[in-house]
Amino acid sequence: MQKIEIIPAILEQSLDEIAARLESIQGAARSVQIDVVDGGYAPNRTWPYAEKSQQAEFARIVAQDEGFPLWEDFDFEIDLMVAHPERVVLDWVEAGALRIIVHANSVGSLDALQKLSTFRGGDFGVAVGVALSCTDTSDTLEPFSGLYDFVQVMGVEKIGFQGRGFDARALTLLRALKEKYPGLQLQIDGGVGHNHLLDCVEAGAVRITSGSAIFGNDDPRRSLRELRDILKA
Repeated sequence: MQKIEIIPAILEQSLDEIAARLESIQGAARSVQIDVVDGGYAPNRTWPYAEKSQQAEFARIVAQDEGFPLWEDFDFEIDLMVAHPERVVLDWVEAGALRIIVHANSVGSLDALQKLSTFRGGDFGVAVGVALSCTDTSDTLEPFSGLYDFVQVMGVEKIGFQGRGFDARALTLLRALKEKYPGLQLQIDGGVGHNHLLDCVEAGAVRITSGSAIFGNDDPRRSLRELRDILKA
């Protein structure tokens, strides 16, 4: 059986807040997802789009004049909930992302995936994912054939926020993807807490991205252990 991973998801308005979240799970997780929301694709704004000054902050990281917080301790996955991912995907490659997720329904998604194609594979390649809404079908992937390494199913319909309830349609989509693409790595993001974790695994997810279930209390490390313990039971 393939190992199931729990991936902490961080959705914050400033780099300092991101750093604080990372510090709270330092040593307890290696992979972490940073949710990037531009206010265009989803109705929220996170770093580096929450304030205009943050673009200069991000530019210094892209230019490698500064490092991403705790970059030596984490492998970063970037979930690009942005209207034009083709404009920024290469910046995130330069910033050091090891996994980049493009949402299939965003304007410019195909162009973004094509730009990322030359960075896939090899010892230091970037893994590229396509995110599907829980209302999509497996057919949504067809225009992107050959341009991705994994698929992320959104566990909530309204994305860009944490703490939303789980949408069971995500399980239907996971099962359909597992049947149609049996070798495809599947992950789920959004609304997955203690109650839905095993359902998602049964449906085919091997990576579970979780935000509020981990960071919604005073001890994120303990929350992460509890989620992992459910998988062991």
